[in-house]
This record gives sequence, C-alpha cells and structure tokens, in this order.
Amino acid sequence: MEEQLTYEQAWNELAAISKEIENETISVDELAAKVKRASELIAFCQGRLKATETEVGKIIDGMENQKEG
Repeated sequence: MEEQLTYEQAWNELAAISKEIENETISVDELAAKVKRASELIAFCQGRLKATETEVGKIIDGMENQKEG
C-alpha cells in the first residue's frame, strides 16, 4: 500500500472499483486483481478509522482530565 495514500483517496478508489464491478465493466481477467485491491483498500480504511478513533479518544480523555484538575 502506498505511503502517501489518504483515507479519501482510498475511499474514492474503492468506490470506483465498486462501480466498475456493479456496472460489469471489468473484464474477467481484471476481476481478481480489482477484488484484491478492494480488499487492501478496505483494510487501509478500517485501520485509518480505528487510528482516528483512538486519537480522538485520547484527546477527549485529556480534555476531561483538564476539567477535573
């Protein structure tokens, strides 16, 4: 997976692959590669969402600790 890939880029590429599959514009020869790439993009997006959730949780915890202190 590319180092510079953003969540938005991954999501857009995933949407494009999905549309190609739905519209049946992918050849049988390309299908396996597209499904594999979609799987990689899904894993990337899930990882980014989890990392963001963790970071936001830390920020909120820090803000709550400041209020109490």
